[in-house]
Amino acid sequence: MIYHNNNNHSLLSKIIFNGVEMLEGLKVIEMATYVAAPAAGAMLRDWGAEVIKVEPLNGCPMRRFFEGMKSNVPIEGNPIFTLDNRGKKGISINTSDEKGADIVRELIKDADIFLTNVRPQSLESAKLDHESLLKVNPKLIYCSLTGYGLDGEEKNRPGFDVAAYWSRSGMAHLTQRKGEEPLPIRTASGDHITAISTVSGILAAVYERTKTGKGKVVETSLLRTGIYSLSSDMALQLKFGRVPSTKKRDEQINPIFNFFKTKDDRWICLSPRAGGDYDLPKVVRALGKEEWLENEKFNTNQARRENAKEFIDEMDKAFSQYTMSEWGEKLDEQDLIWSPVQNLKEVSKDKQAIDSGAFSKVEDQDCEENYTTVSSPVRFHNSDDGPKGPAPKLGQDNFEVLKSIGINEDQINELIDRGIIGNSQK
Repeated sequence: MIYHNNNNHSLLSKIIFNGVEMLEGLKVIEMATYVAAPAAGAMLRDWGAEVIKVEPLNGCPMRRFFEGMKSNVPIEGNPIFTLDNRGKKGISINTSDEKGADIVRELIKDADIFLTNVRPQSLESAKLDHESLLKVNPKLIYCSLTGYGLDGEEKNRPGFDVAAYWSRSGMAHLTQRKGEEPLPIRTASGDHITAISTVSGILAAVYERTKTGKGKVVETSLLRTGIYSLSSDMALQLKFGRVPSTKKRDEQINPIFNFFKTKDDRWICLSPRAGGDYDLPKVVRALGKEEWLENEKFNTNQARRENAKEFIDEMDKAFSQYTMSEWGEKLDEQDLIWSPVQNLKEVSKDKQAIDSGAFSKVEDQDCEENYTTVSSPVRFHNSDDGPKGPAPKLGQDNFEVLKSIGINEDQINELIDRGIIGNSQK
């Protein structure tokens, strides 16, 4: 993989990857903070689009992610911000000022995509809503990513993923076992899933435009993506009016579909096909418990469910006899679906994860050396689909970008003095 300096194409890269980058020629104006929309912009940039990030004068709050954290370890770089903003050009504009909003509209004139997670009422006030911008550029793909969507009484409600994606969607309740407290989602997990849906929508609209020549409003939300993420359960709820709750290990509807602890205190996830009866002969052969095929308490899924506590006790005894490594060999011999329960340190060193392309090297302007980060979720063969450079410093490309739309250096300095443009040189 070839890694570029910010926004520069490498001749060597083009030779290695046999031509232009996939989305080269697409211009994205991203006016967004925090995670979900910037993550979508980062994927588009990884795949070759030009992405110009418009930030408020004080910058995206994620630039200050580590502020206030007490640590004895010096913090170098910001892997959280870099992850979702790598390779972009950065400008800082006060869009609440009419002149600042005018500059964004000028940028929109030759853009392909406008990507934003600003709340609708703020966009309408600045005349940066979809109706206004599609008049400026009828071919524009206008993508709005919000907490709750563009319609309804709560369209202007603020929403992070732990609120809109995780809690409001039903996911937090569904994963909460009886008698236990709900758990918060891990940092930005729902945001990054919503980013995937957002990129899918944008590229579908780009494809449609090749046939119609017209732009499109693309709308995604944390809430809708959260509901889709648990859509198998939601489909049951919508059809039958109920859904099974999340149960303890010895209360599972399919007790084989479970987690088991090995001799070396590791956990294995066992995931049988088709209710477990199809895989039961393979499971008992792996465990050396072929007699269970004749045991009426264990040899059907219904029987195992009725005798779940006894069955799980016996499974636990069996799994406690061998280590994770030993069980891996036994389960693989039977072609069973299983996986180790890994911590993130283990995942970072997982050879299969590495071979799959899950990680990439990225530049960070606050670090002397490149470091490893997470790749975009899709791998494209014979294409440069990795990071295209570091995340921009706040407003680092103000002069370059503004000059490209006809604003000269004296005018830019005047805008800086008026507090409309950030002074990246200070």
